[in-house]
Amino acid sequence: QVQLLESGGGLVQAGGSLRLSCAASGRTFSSAAVGWFRQAPGKEREFVASITWNYMTTRYADSVKGRFTISGDNAKNTVYLQMNSLKPEDTAVYSCAARLYSGSIHYTRSSDYNYWGQGTQVTVSS
Repeated sequence: QVQLLESGGGLVQAGGSLRLSCAASGRTFSSAAVGWFRQAPGKEREFVASITWNYMTTRYADSVKGRFTISGDNAKNTVYLQMNSLKPEDTAVYSCAARLYSGSIHYTRSSDYNYWGQGTQVTVSS
């Protein structure tokens, strides 16, 4: 079992930056795939970015490519999502998710992930 705890959300003006954190407890992220998803009011949950822990390869949704960066810190067992050049359309609840024993594969569907954090609100004002 793994527990995920997100932090770092908040209110920011358009063009600003935030860094989200996803800390794991219960076990390490070793061999896991970790993803960030977001859900805006009235919309479906959507994939934002993912990282493979053993290989540290990354994948991004087209809507955030070039603006967001996902990274992992082995020592802290934490995944980060650095969000720059934020836009009002980035406003959503952001959640991290983990799928254990994933190797080098990236997963972009929420149904592929086994463990979820509680989510953190990101609001971007225009």
